[in-house]
Amino acid sequence: MGKPRSGPGPDFVRAIVAEDLKTNKWGAKVVTRFPPEPNGYLHIGHAKSICLNFGIAQENEGGVCHLRFDDTNPCKEEEEYVESIKEDVRWLGFDWGEHEYYASDYFDQLYEWAVELIRKGKAYVCDLSTEQIREYRGTLKEPGKESPYRSRSVEESLDLIERMRAGEFEEGSRVLRAKIDMSSGNLNLRDPVMYRILKVPHHRTGDKWCIYPTYDFTHGQSDSIEKITHSICTLEFENPRPLYDWYLDRLGVHHPQQIEFARLNLSYTVLSKRKLIELVEAGHVRGWGDPRMPTISGLRRRGCTPEAIRNFCDRIGVSKSDSMVDIALLEHHVREDLNKRAPRVMAVLNPLRVVIENYPEGKVEELDAINNPEDPGMGTRKVPFSRVLYIEKDDFMEEPPKKFFRLSPGREVRLRYAYYITCTDVVKDRKTGEVVELRCTYDPETRGGGSPDGRKVKGTLHWVSALHALGAEVRLYDHLFTKENPNEIEEGADWKDYLSPDSLKILTSCRLEPSLAKAVSGSRFQFERKGYFCVDPDSSESKLVFNRTVTLRDTWAKILKAQQKG
Repeated sequence: MGKPRSGPGPDFVRAIVAEDLKTNKWGAKVVTRFPPEPNGYLHIGHAKSICLNFGIAQENEGGVCHLRFDDTNPCKEEEEYVESIKEDVRWLGFDWGEHEYYASDYFDQLYEWAVELIRKGKAYVCDLSTEQIREYRGTLKEPGKESPYRSRSVEESLDLIERMRAGEFEEGSRVLRAKIDMSSGNLNLRDPVMYRILKVPHHRTGDKWCIYPTYDFTHGQSDSIEKITHSICTLEFENPRPLYDWYLDRLGVHHPQQIEFARLNLSYTVLSKRKLIELVEAGHVRGWGDPRMPTISGLRRRGCTPEAIRNFCDRIGVSKSDSMVDIALLEHHVREDLNKRAPRVMAVLNPLRVVIENYPEGKVEELDAINNPEDPGMGTRKVPFSRVLYIEKDDFMEEPPKKFFRLSPGREVRLRYAYYITCTDVVKDRKTGEVVELRCTYDPETRGGGSPDGRKVKGTLHWVSALHALGAEVRLYDHLFTKENPNEIEEGADWKDYLSPDSLKILTSCRLEPSLAKAVSGSRFQFERKGYFCVDPDSSESKLVFNRTVTLRDTWAKILKAQQKG
């Protein structure tokens, strides 16, 4: 048996695979593939496909999932993208072993098949320009018009394709087209282009080729060469499927079964590669790995775990109909995973100085703090306590409203793991009137957070010792867009108009407990009462930098609770 899933019951794709195994359709084999184009970084939508393809292979004994790069467009592809894709797939927890392939490995075979189709009278060299081909193609309501070169002899097309390959002609002067049906109701079948002249070196084959196969001519045949059993694609491949079938049937080669599923749409996000490229190139974000980006590298830098992303992909499932998934569900799974694994620490993001006037000057105590109440095995740590502390500015109000239970003049609160303190005086800036310091007293009998006389306090605050605190920069990330669906553009607007000005706030005067001094890049923590945070690669011992992964507030849990009540 293969590795079982942790998610809900079988989806329609898995049901098809199970039925094929039952009927021995493919000789009891399951061979899937994840076939990215190396012209950008992977995003959360690709993660859904990765989990589906690799997951199905893992779940079935002897199953294999290939990693194949569909690298047919040298104008847009780079080795950087290849390496980033491999890193992302591995980080998500999947391994393709020896099954790493490239469509460019098949260029010789694809060319031979193109020549074979010419010989069979199923393809021809066409001299129409790109604009003319588009014009001749027709519309959904009107049939296309046949190219004047459609009747070109087999011999002439064979001669021209060889000369195209030899570099005799300029880009755009000629293409190779399939001869199918210019009146077909499916525009993909109206004599599609198979080869075009591109005098651009390829990142793997160098200058060997100056003609390149189109994606549509390459995709299905690459699956065939690799003996893929189940070619699992997103819904936009449903319309081209008859074209893939036509090529495979005319060539008489192995014909995988193509199955389409709905791609992921996530609220407050764009997943269009074109739009993501625009965000990067226009400087709206700091590169593909910006923590606001839905890229896997961005999610990793933000502090998301691969387990959380896999659980999210399992939870949303696979269907045939498009829908919008609430980003709160992704945040819920990130929060749920980090709750179990992230050590708790105390960090003050907007510091307010507190002086405990009756605490002995020069005295320092080491107090016990729990690392993770969800996992007793993570143990405890020591946090220093001294006469001068920092608390959050918003944990104090001089004139508090009725339900404010934190610190205010004359009120007693608990300091986490420490003592009860009472505010006795407020120090303000003489010019601005801003509160800059609080004077307090402490009850030495309340060490650890309880009182001998049984009195209760409603507020518990986190804090750090001023003497021992580490300075840090904290980057507060939020949704990149203000509109739930940025792709729904109002009249006269542009999708970039919905970019949020508050997607990143940088705090430079934060104070952290000293246990974080040696925190390494990628380490994740819960800042108590504030959220989950991750050490950014920009961080160093001289300047700590943390990214907020997600807040503690679980919007999705509230949504579910409301639905259950309804």
